[in-house]
Amino acid sequence: MALQSKTTVYLAIVGVFAMMGGIIFYASLDNSKLEQVGIELTNIEFLDENIKDVARFNVTFLVNNPSDTTFTVSIIQYDLYADGILLGSGKYSTEDVSMPGRASFFPDTEIPLKNIFVLNKSEVGPEIFQDVIDGSVKKFTTEGVITTQTTWSTIEKEFKSEF
Repeated sequence: MALQSKTTVYLAIVGVFAMMGGIIFYASLDNSKLEQVGIELTNIEFLDENIKDVARFNVTFLVNNPSDTTFTVSIIQYDLYADGILLGSGKYSTEDVSMPGRASFFPDTEIPLKNIFVLNKSEVGPEIFQDVIDGSVKKFTTEGVITTQTTWSTIEKEFKSEF
């Protein structure tokens, strides 16, 4: 009877490891689908300027999901350039929101995500600052990393986009 009991315990342990391996394998399938995420800079809108020489802009990214896996976006970290000159860094984040509370990117969907970008005159200089506020910039470029998640997986994908 003791031998049969040990065999049952060993089979249970092997079963648990097999199940864990299956979960890890399934999660790794999500990674290739998550990397299909598309992100494009679609708009930069001047909001306001305050007395302290700080301007705020609404930066809009269009994120699309061409895969058949639903995911959420937790972070978009980016550097913003105006005509090749670095204006600074920005970050869209829903890290503090649980996954069910975030926008879900279902298969074949596109959702615009907006972020407030703060431009400091002291960091870019008065000429660049005024050009950006006046709208005389010919091309905005972003370079960064988008972080997407499913229940089982998280990936970070680098991107570059122009507007």
